Amino acid sequence: MSSTGRFTGKVALISGTGGGQGRVAALRFAREGAKVFGCDLNAALQQETLAMLKAEGLEMAGDGSIDLGDPLQARAWVDAAVAQYGQVDILYNNASSARFAPIADMSIEDWQYTVRNELDLVFYSTKYAWPHLAARGGVIINISSVAAWGASTVTGIGAHSAAKAGVVAVTRQMAIEGVKSGIRAVSISPGVIATPGTLPFLTHPEARAVLLNGVPMQRPGESDEVVAMALFIASAEASYITGTDIVVDGGMLAL
Repeated sequence: MSSTGRFTGKVALISGTGGGQGRVAALRFAREGAKVFGCDLNAALQQETLAMLKAEGLEMAGDGSIDLGDPLQARAWVDAAVAQYGQVDILYNNASSARFAPIADMSIEDWQYTVRNELDLVFYSTKYAWPHLAARGGVIINISSVAAWGASTVTGIGAHSAAKAGVVAVTRQMAIEGVKSGIRAVSISPGVIATPGTLPFLTHPEARAVLLNGVPMQRPGESDEVVAMALFIASAEASYITGTDIVVDGGMLAL
């Protein structure tokens, strides 16, 4: 894959780099010249990603077993990145984890788990990275979901929808507060994306049909297609884009 080197000299903090979209983001940003500082809950998967980048001669650091839903660990992650590289230019809040159930059946624990691991962690990482981003006129990319924009008749996505809608809303506020420091903030709302987490469903014919029902393109998206948008948002070409949500969903929300 060709590289423009558009992020040479930049430092990108990317969460959830142990697999899926986070791993692809680590590879793509590093190939474009960025120094990547990642993290993941799964230390073994994080080491796999580090090895993949090292094999390509790319620069990446950051440990596994980091729980960004814990504000102390989120602060330690940002501090470690600054200690390693001295700056933060891009914060890519990719990591998330949700639990699903109808409203009547969802436990308080599962609701709190989802809000903690889809919304709180975005705030914590951003809060602690903010002064470093402000010093550089940096970019915040928050991964939301089409669930922020619509309900489901198939799955109980109430907590997930609420948390991801919160991500879209707080991104707008980040953008407004960041203008005076040159910080831009944009959220991305993917639709059905082929990742290790969705693979069991996408390889099951009935589950695949349910997932793709209402997707005009009749296929799942690829992680590369989401990350390509993130690369654009983080680049100088997107210098007039802030405070908005960009949907990457194969046309779902057009219906």
